[in-house]
Amino acid sequence: MNDLDPSASLAALLTDHGRALLDEVRGTGPAQELAVATRLRRDHPADLVSAAIGQARLRQRAVAKFGGADAERMFFTPDGVEQSTRASVASYRARRFADLGVRSVADLCGGIGGDAIAFARAGIRVLAVDRDPLTVAVARANADALGLAGLIEVREADVTEVDTAGYDAVFVDPARRGGRGRVFDPEAYSPPLSWAVRAALAAPLAALKIAPGIPHEAIPAEAGAEWISDAGDVKEAVLWFGTGERGRIRSTLLPGPRTLLGRGLPDPAVRTPGRYLYEPDGAVVRAHLVAEAAEELDGGLIDETIAYITSDVLRATPYATAYEITDLLPFGLKRLKALLRDRGVGVLTVKKRGSAVEPEDLRRRMKLQGPNSATVFLTRVQGAPTMLLGHPASPPDAAPGAPGTTGPGAGTNGVP
Repeated sequence: MNDLDPSASLAALLTDHGRALLDEVRGTGPAQELAVATRLRRDHPADLVSAAIGQARLRQRAVAKFGGADAERMFFTPDGVEQSTRASVASYRARRFADLGVRSVADLCGGIGGDAIAFARAGIRVLAVDRDPLTVAVARANADALGLAGLIEVREADVTEVDTAGYDAVFVDPARRGGRGRVFDPEAYSPPLSWAVRAALAAPLAALKIAPGIPHEAIPAEAGAEWISDAGDVKEAVLWFGTGERGRIRSTLLPGPRTLLGRGLPDPAVRTPGRYLYEPDGAVVRAHLVAEAAEELDGGLIDETIAYITSDVLRATPYATAYEITDLLPFGLKRLKALLRDRGVGVLTVKKRGSAVEPEDLRRRMKLQGPNSATVFLTRVQGAPTMLLGHPASPPDAAPGAPGTTGPGAGTNGVP
């Protein structure tokens, strides 16, 4: 048990003794922790050993966000690992800042420094502000560990009291977690979204990181909005101010980046399902740009409220995943079970939109056996509960750097 408080633990780990111990426990897995701790406590203070093993555990968790090379040198808190921006997303956003001519940025609610690191690596001077003393200490340690202390100033302060005049841009990442978990009301963010918007409007250029589930009607009229996914997972939404994109909606897919811009298209027509079904990327769905994606595919919707695109044409697109549909059936689990048994399906991928069935429960009830695999979509087709069975299709690869569509607005296709 670690008897040091978190700030004292960090300070101890930053000493030569602490760093040497961190090197020694690197790579320690959960099953090895007890044996390693027992051995090290013979020659090292027990609380320092506990702190080192705890930090090693956090570094292992952080690899998914920061990569192994950085995670092994950085310092973390449990909340810091959980709430930090994935490095690929932070790097993309920092490049956008740099491309817009930003050379200095006030990073408000800077956390353990993930965004500040990306800004600094893009050549941008950063003021990173947070009010939590431990978080500030960790951010300073990270800037130093990665050789970026010359570009990153870390300040302990209330962000609402920081003068950002003199900086080219402001970036705000409000806390979206409270004592009971995630906060969904933007005015319950810390600081509230309304304050962040005022800070953004006072700056020459600004970006506000928000939850991707924010209602479109909550987006300020002065802002452009961008939804970002990484490897198919929606990571965040960003409100941009001062970029000349007032009212513009975009979705950006990483790696790439591939960006689809809203053009104010009407909702696609509903069609009878064709040979192919396209599942739009989550960022496209969240941005309400399904119509823009459907136009690229010469496709329509299988239902006016469901974000599945259907087409008889197989086309490459970065904005949706294609499946070839082999069977279209009214919803019925007995019929599906018999079909899967006849096809020798032992591996079933379950996707759903507009269905209350839980994928794990369905797989358990199917009692799958056999060497083959399949994908089933549980959804609605023109209002009727339906099952579509198929498999991933392989269209020709999209050309690298394929451009997104452009325009002033965005589609408004609703998705349950």
